[in-house]
Amino acid sequence: MAEKKTTAKKAAVKKAELSLEEQLVALRNDLLEYRKSHAAGELVNPRAITKNRKDIARVMTQLNAKKEAK
Repeated sequence: MAEKKTTAKKAAVKKAELSLEEQLVALRNDLLEYRKSHAAGELVNPRAITKNRKDIARVMTQLNAKKEAK
């Protein structure tokens, strides 16, 4: 019974890491689109670039903290 709980915890941790990695990929793709739009003069709110970069940094910080904890 204890093995199932431990395995479930490990699976939950891996799932959380995957979701963070998926978030990171999505944020980087959004940043690329924002930069393209800004270069073309189509971006309405240039602050979106700054906000997106900070969000990327936050996700990367969480990923690095989890790696160090292991």
